[in-house]
Amino acid sequence: MDILIIGSGGREYSIGLALSKDQAVNKLYFAPGNGATDALGKNIDITDYQQLVGFAKQNSIDLTIVGPETPLVEGVVDIFQSDGLVIFGPGKAAARLEGSKVYMKNFLAKYSIPTAQYIQTSSAKEALSFIQTLKTPIVVKADGLCAGKGVIIAQSIDEANDAVVKMLSGESFGDAGSKVIIEEYLDGYELSMFAICDGKDFILLPAAQDHKRLKNNDEGPNTGGMGAYAPTPLAHDELYEKVKKRIIRPTLDGMNQEKAPFRGVLFIGIMVVENEPITLEFNVRFGDPECEVLMPLMKTPASELFYKAATGDLHNLHVEFEDKYAVGVVIASANYPYSTSIPAEIVVDKIVHKEIADNTHISYAGVKKEDDILYATGGRVLVCVGMGASIKEAKDRAYMLCGQVHFAGKKFRTDIAYQAL
Repeated sequence: MDILIIGSGGREYSIGLALSKDQAVNKLYFAPGNGATDALGKNIDITDYQQLVGFAKQNSIDLTIVGPETPLVEGVVDIFQSDGLVIFGPGKAAARLEGSKVYMKNFLAKYSIPTAQYIQTSSAKEALSFIQTLKTPIVVKADGLCAGKGVIIAQSIDEANDAVVKMLSGESFGDAGSKVIIEEYLDGYELSMFAICDGKDFILLPAAQDHKRLKNNDEGPNTGGMGAYAPTPLAHDELYEKVKKRIIRPTLDGMNQEKAPFRGVLFIGIMVVENEPITLEFNVRFGDPECEVLMPLMKTPASELFYKAATGDLHNLHVEFEDKYAVGVVIASANYPYSTSIPAEIVVDKIVHKEIADNTHISYAGVKKEDDILYATGGRVLVCVGMGASIKEAKDRAYMLCGQVHFAGKKFRTDIAYQAL
């Protein structure tokens, strides 16, 4: 099987790493990929979707996998499918579940899927009036895509008011903030759940937990994610069943009623409040860095899972997972998430410790290659992933690997998976 992966981050690297070990995979291409993905396959410098279709047809690509949200929201899946190509991901209509938070919240309400009390509006007056009825903290969200940064947890009425004004004026997120959602803050613990869907059926992957804040003890600003682990002991069989019956099944049924069948990854951000799962958000692709810890837990070949989901054939697939835990620690650049950083050469020590060599790996994200030297180019640079029979063992191994990686200004949290431990 020849496979094309669209994207350039750690998520796409992790999918590629899993596929590179898959005996069913012959050739692997990345469009555009990053400075490290060329070690797994071939990078293709094409961003135009029609040109990518031409490349896929010319090279007899059996399956295309879309990593990031932007191509999905822009309709790349529809473009590929109109040419008869097999592609994993939701079409443009279904991708609205992430592309518009207003659409998503209204969808949840329409199909009686549990979510927080909210309003959606483009009126500052209406928003400020609703804010007065809520207890703090208060959640303020921009409607459109903001690369995972369009959510403000306001600690005061004044902070919430300020966030609304800045979003609606375009100061914070441009056009993405032309509508806002104000919702009640839910007090519980947050989980990331991922369902691989084929429009009718789904397979729920082990639950993960992300660490959004920059610093230890969940302090500092929100980021795209500073680490994750899976599976989490905070999710139990009863909770999984509630998520399947109350969230995933009505979502797939509802999307079919909306004439927008959902194929691809449905990422459900869940807040567990008194043992009840409440939907915080949907994304229509793998989270990052959750993808980095979920891919190595797959025992079933990833190519089989993605292909059967893309072709509506999941009911014929039995999926197995490794009886292990994975912990991923993000190593970021010096100025993340405030500003860009000067490119810095990455040096990885030769791994001589067998425990590290056999049970860890690096997923590369914000990197480029020049003259065979890998440089950190800013943002989240890479993820050190450790595997183990327990969360503690996986965590210890991930941090051993962190000590083998060097570049100027590197920073990372030292408490990933602390909630489970």
